[in-house]
Amino acid sequence: MNIEHNPLENDSLKNQQLTDSSLVGLTRASVGLTIIALGLCGFVYSSVATGLGQVIFPHQANGSLIMENDQVLGSSLVAQPFVQAQYFYPRPSASNYDPMAMAGSNLARTNPVLHQAVEERLNKIAAQEQIEKSKIPADLVTASGSGIDPEISMQSAFIQVKRVANARQISEQEVVQLVQQYTVQPTFGILGEARVNVLELNLALDQIGK
Repeated sequence: MNIEHNPLENDSLKNQQLTDSSLVGLTRASVGLTIIALGLCGFVYSSVATGLGQVIFPHQANGSLIMENDQVLGSSLVAQPFVQAQYFYPRPSASNYDPMAMAGSNLARTNPVLHQAVEERLNKIAAQEQIEKSKIPADLVTASGSGIDPEISMQSAFIQVKRVANARQISEQEVVQLVQQYTVQPTFGILGEARVNVLELNLALDQIGK
Protein backbone atom coordinates (compact mmCIF):
# COMPACT_ATOMS: atom_id res chain seq x y z
CA MET A 1 0.00 0.00 0.00
CA ASN A 2 1.52 3.27 -1.11
CA ILE A 3 1.07 6.39 1.03
CA GLU A 4 1.26 9.62 -0.85
CA HIS A 5 2.82 12.65 0.88
CA ASN A 6 1.57 16.13 0.26
CA PRO A 7 4.51 18.24 -1.12
CA LEU A 8 3.08 21.36 0.52
CA GLU A 9 3.22 19.75 3.95
CA ASN A 10 6.85 18.76 3.38
CA ASP A 11 7.79 22.29 2.36
CA SER A 12 5.97 23.71 5.37
CA LEU A 13 7.82 21.34 7.70
CA LYS A 14 11.16 22.24 6.16
CA ASN A 15 10.42 25.94 6.45
CA GLN A 16 9.48 25.53 10.12
CA GLN A 17 12.69 23.66 10.82
CA LEU A 18 14.72 26.37 9.06
CA THR A 19 12.90 29.07 11.04
CA ASP A 20 13.55 27.27 14.35
CA SER A 21 17.19 26.79 13.41
CA SER A 22 17.53 30.46 12.49
CA LEU A 23 15.99 31.58 15.80
CA VAL A 24 18.37 29.37 17.73
CA GLY A 25 21.30 30.76 15.75
CA LEU A 26 20.22 34.36 16.27
CA THR A 27 19.65 33.79 19.98
CA ARG A 28 23.07 32.17 20.37
CA ALA A 29 24.73 35.01 18.47
CA SER A 30 22.90 37.68 20.51
CA VAL A 31 23.81 36.08 23.82
CA GLY A 32 27.42 35.63 22.72
CA LEU A 33 27.68 39.24 21.55
CA THR A 34 26.17 40.48 24.82
CA ILE A 35 28.67 38.51 26.89
CA ILE A 36 31.59 39.74 24.79
CA ALA A 37 30.40 43.36 24.96
CA LEU A 38 29.92 43.18 28.74
CA GLY A 39 33.34 41.63 29.15
CA LEU A 40 35.11 44.19 26.97
CA CYS A 41 33.24 47.34 28.00
CA GLY A 42 32.29 46.45 31.56
CA PHE A 43 35.46 44.73 32.72
CA VAL A 44 38.42 45.01 30.35
CA TYR A 45 37.95 48.69 29.45
CA SER A 46 37.26 49.84 33.02
CA SER A 47 40.17 47.79 34.38
CA VAL A 48 42.60 49.16 31.79
CA ALA A 49 41.37 52.75 32.26
CA THR A 50 41.61 52.47 36.06
CA GLY A 51 45.06 50.88 35.85
CA LEU A 52 46.38 53.54 33.47
CA GLY A 53 44.95 56.25 35.69
CA GLN A 54 46.74 54.84 38.73
CA VAL A 55 50.03 54.61 36.81
CA ILE A 56 49.95 57.91 34.89
CA PHE A 57 47.88 60.16 37.20
CA PRO A 58 47.84 58.48 40.64
CA HIS A 59 47.14 61.70 42.58
CA GLN A 60 44.19 62.73 40.42
CA ALA A 61 42.85 59.17 40.14
CA ASN A 62 42.64 58.95 43.92
CA GLY A 63 40.67 62.16 44.30
CA SER A 64 43.50 64.72 44.50
CA LEU A 65 43.56 64.20 48.25
CA ILE A 66 45.68 66.40 50.50
CA MET A 67 47.37 64.37 53.23
CA GLU A 68 49.23 65.32 56.38
CA ASN A 69 50.64 62.75 58.81
CA ASP A 70 48.62 60.02 57.06
CA GLN A 71 45.43 62.00 57.64
CA VAL A 72 43.19 63.26 54.86
CA LEU A 73 42.71 67.02 55.18
CA GLY A 74 40.57 67.37 52.08
CA SER A 75 40.74 67.41 48.32
CA SER A 76 42.19 70.15 46.16
CA LEU A 77 39.08 69.72 43.98
CA VAL A 78 36.53 70.34 46.73
CA ALA A 79 35.95 73.63 48.57
CA GLN A 80 35.64 73.73 52.34
CA PRO A 81 33.85 76.35 54.46
CA PHE A 82 36.35 78.63 56.24
CA VAL A 83 34.84 81.18 58.62
CA GLN A 84 37.73 82.22 60.88
CA ALA A 85 39.42 85.56 60.18
CA GLN A 86 42.87 84.01 59.72
CA TYR A 87 41.73 82.07 56.67
CA PHE A 88 40.83 83.01 53.12
CA TYR A 89 37.15 82.51 52.36
CA PRO A 90 35.96 80.43 49.39
CA ARG A 91 33.04 81.16 47.10
CA PRO A 92 29.53 80.82 48.56
CA SER A 93 27.90 77.42 48.17
CA ALA A 94 24.24 76.63 47.52
CA SER A 95 24.91 73.04 48.65
CA ASN A 96 26.72 73.95 51.89
CA TYR A 97 29.98 72.60 50.39
CA ASP A 98 28.59 69.06 50.40
CA PRO A 99 30.10 67.03 47.49
CA MET A 100 27.20 64.56 47.78
CA ALA A 101 24.70 67.34 47.08
CA MET A 102 26.53 69.30 44.40
CA ALA A 103 24.21 71.92 42.95
CA GLY A 104 23.73 75.58 42.20
CA SER A 105 20.89 77.69 43.51
CA ASN A 106 19.07 77.53 40.13
CA LEU A 107 17.83 81.07 40.77
CA ALA A 108 17.39 83.24 37.68
CA ARG A 109 19.31 86.51 37.48
CA THR A 110 16.01 88.37 37.79
CA ASN A 111 14.96 86.46 40.92
CA PRO A 112 14.61 88.87 43.89
CA VAL A 113 15.81 86.12 46.25
CA LEU A 114 19.14 86.01 44.41
CA HIS A 115 19.44 89.79 44.47
CA GLN A 116 18.81 89.81 48.22
CA ALA A 117 21.39 87.07 48.84
CA VAL A 118 24.02 88.87 46.77
CA GLU A 119 23.34 92.17 48.55
CA GLU A 120 23.69 90.51 51.96
CA ARG A 121 27.01 88.97 50.91
CA LEU A 122 28.25 92.29 49.58
CA ASN A 123 27.45 94.03 52.85
CA LYS A 124 29.11 91.29 54.89
CA ILE A 125 32.31 91.22 52.83
CA ALA A 126 32.53 95.02 52.69
CA ALA A 127 32.45 95.10 56.50
CA GLN A 128 34.89 92.21 56.90
CA GLU A 129 37.47 93.47 54.44
CA GLN A 130 36.82 97.18 55.03
CA ILE A 131 36.42 97.96 51.34
CA GLU A 132 33.74 99.45 49.13
CA LYS A 133 31.16 97.08 47.72
CA SER A 134 32.07 98.12 44.18
CA LYS A 135 35.53 96.58 44.65
CA ILE A 136 34.23 93.13 45.57
CA PRO A 137 34.62 90.57 42.74
CA ALA A 138 31.52 88.73 41.55
CA ASP A 139 32.88 85.28 42.42
CA LEU A 140 32.91 86.12 46.15
CA VAL A 141 29.18 86.86 46.21
CA THR A 142 27.83 84.30 43.73
CA ALA A 143 27.79 80.54 44.23
CA SER A 144 29.34 78.29 41.62
CA GLY A 145 27.28 75.84 39.60
CA SER A 146 28.71 72.86 41.48
CA GLY A 147 28.68 74.43 44.94
CA ILE A 148 32.18 73.09 45.65
CA ASP A 149 34.41 75.28 43.45
CA PRO A 150 37.80 75.11 45.22
CA GLU A 151 39.23 78.26 43.64
CA ILE A 152 38.70 82.01 43.71
CA SER A 153 40.03 84.74 41.46
CA MET A 154 43.29 86.50 42.31
CA GLN A 155 41.34 89.70 42.93
CA SER A 156 39.13 87.86 45.45
CA ALA A 157 42.25 86.63 47.20
CA PHE A 158 44.02 89.99 47.27
CA ILE A 159 41.13 91.83 48.93
CA GLN A 160 41.39 89.32 51.82
CA VAL A 161 45.14 89.70 52.35
CA LYS A 162 44.96 92.51 54.90
CA ARG A 163 42.43 90.71 57.12
CA VAL A 164 44.36 87.44 57.06
CA ALA A 165 47.69 89.14 57.76
CA ASN A 166 46.26 91.09 60.69
CA ALA A 167 44.59 88.00 62.16
CA ARG A 168 47.84 86.02 61.95
CA GLN A 169 50.05 88.96 62.92
CA ILE A 170 52.31 88.53 59.92
CA SER A 171 53.24 90.94 57.14
CA GLU A 172 50.93 91.44 54.19
CA GLN A 173 53.89 90.77 51.89
CA GLU A 174 54.22 87.23 53.26
CA VAL A 175 50.57 86.59 52.55
CA VAL A 176 50.81 88.09 49.06
CA GLN A 177 53.77 85.84 48.25
CA LEU A 178 51.76 82.78 49.28
CA VAL A 179 48.82 83.91 47.16
CA GLN A 180 51.12 84.22 44.16
CA GLN A 181 52.70 80.85 44.93
CA TYR A 182 49.35 79.09 44.92
CA THR A 183 47.98 80.88 41.89
CA VAL A 184 47.07 78.62 38.98
CA GLN A 185 47.54 80.22 35.58
CA PRO A 186 44.90 79.97 32.80
CA THR A 187 44.75 76.54 31.19
CA PHE A 188 47.05 76.44 28.15
CA GLY A 189 47.66 80.11 28.88
CA ILE A 190 44.36 81.24 27.33
CA LEU A 191 41.46 79.31 28.90
CA GLY A 192 39.87 80.83 31.99
CA GLU A 193 41.68 83.23 34.30
CA ALA A 194 44.36 83.06 36.97
CA ARG A 195 42.89 81.55 40.13
CA VAL A 196 43.86 80.53 43.65
CA ASN A 197 43.13 77.23 45.38
CA VAL A 198 41.69 78.28 48.76
CA LEU A 199 42.29 75.04 50.67
CA GLU A 200 45.92 74.73 49.56
CA LEU A 201 46.55 78.40 50.37
CA ASN A 202 45.03 78.12 53.86
CA LEU A 203 47.01 74.97 54.63
CA ALA A 204 50.18 76.76 53.54
CA LEU A 205 49.33 79.62 55.88
CA ASP A 206 49.05 77.16 58.76
CA GLN A 207 52.62 76.02 58.06
CA ILE A 208 54.02 79.49 58.75
CA GLY A 209 55.77 79.49 62.10
CA LYS A 210 55.65 75.73 62.55
